[in-house]
Amino acid sequence: MAVTHMKLALLVIFLQFFLSTSRPLNTKSNYNAIDKCWRRDPNWANHRMSLANCAKGFGSYAMGGIGGTIYTVTRDDDNAVNPLFGTLRYGVTRSQPLWMVFARDMEIQLLMPLFFASHKTIDARGAKVTISNGACITLYNTSNVIIHGLTIHDCQPTGSGDVLLYESKGVVRDYPMDGDGISVISSRDIWLDHNTISHCSDGLIDVTLGSTAVTISNNRFYNHNEVMLLGNSDTYTPDLNMRVTVAFNHFGPDLMQRMPRCRLGYAHVANNYYEPWGIYAIGGSSNPTILSEANWFVGPSDYTKKQVTHQNGCTSGSSCVLRSIHDMFLEGSYFKQSGWGNAHPTYDQRQEFKIDIVYLVPKLTKNVGALDCFSNKSCW
Repeated sequence: MAVTHMKLALLVIFLQFFLSTSRPLNTKSNYNAIDKCWRRDPNWANHRMSLANCAKGFGSYAMGGIGGTIYTVTRDDDNAVNPLFGTLRYGVTRSQPLWMVFARDMEIQLLMPLFFASHKTIDARGAKVTISNGACITLYNTSNVIIHGLTIHDCQPTGSGDVLLYESKGVVRDYPMDGDGISVISSRDIWLDHNTISHCSDGLIDVTLGSTAVTISNNRFYNHNEVMLLGNSDTYTPDLNMRVTVAFNHFGPDLMQRMPRCRLGYAHVANNYYEPWGIYAIGGSSNPTILSEANWFVGPSDYTKKQVTHQNGCTSGSSCVLRSIHDMFLEGSYFKQSGWGNAHPTYDQRQEFKIDIVYLVPKLTKNVGALDCFSNKSCW
């Protein structure tokens, strides 16, 4: 009898997938709500700053360096205190808005964490740009930052040392950093899109200490333990105001947990693809609200039960809300819901975006991460 039920379940899954892939292809359906804004345009390189109008979710108001000048990164070296013109650190620490592009493919090894002044965009479209094997990115007490198209891996902890915080603040003595790929601290209006991030000493992306209005979209995460943390601690009450959208990302392979883990604040987790994970996929503690909507969860291939969620202190009657709607659960994966009340995001008109039906998620997340883009061609 158990074998019969399993066969029926497999048949249902096959029919669902077949129907979703056998329909006549609609060009629009191959792009999610963010990508359809720019990826089909062969002239994207002639009006790069229009990318800033494409963000959705809570980070939609992140304007980056729009309205500023184009700054071209021509050097791959780094000086943490006196960065030279042409380096990435020189650009991100300037006081004025800048839209930063790259003259060629680069591998950048940072000596100290890369701090951003407000109103900056890293736009790596058209080049293969890697930050690895050293310090990585810290957004501290800043706003209106867009980071698009980087490959980040093997970020390492750094000891205390002198570093240029940003031009108007000068050189500071930096506290030791844990080795996150991208650390968002006390910042707002942040958009992290189409990056490939893996294998760092601590988290791949951490959003902490009162940060809010953040969208994390179209990224590829793999080969790591603690992937994404939203919230500094279970007792840091400013994070009650945190609002983060996690959409259209691909999680896996070889990930263990925190995709994301949320404390206190709110996270909308929508249209993401999850390969089999080690411990849990989505976690909550200290009464967060998490809406998991139209995600594709793949459990272990041996058909053992695999819980998507990890709930610390979350019970059916608690104010810790973990809610699932329209999700797809495969290979024994399942979601344990908790809490009560409305979990839908309070998006305004600019932030709102269409959630695609879950059967399209494998297509919509197929080309996440840093893209190969060429001038005068649509970016595939």
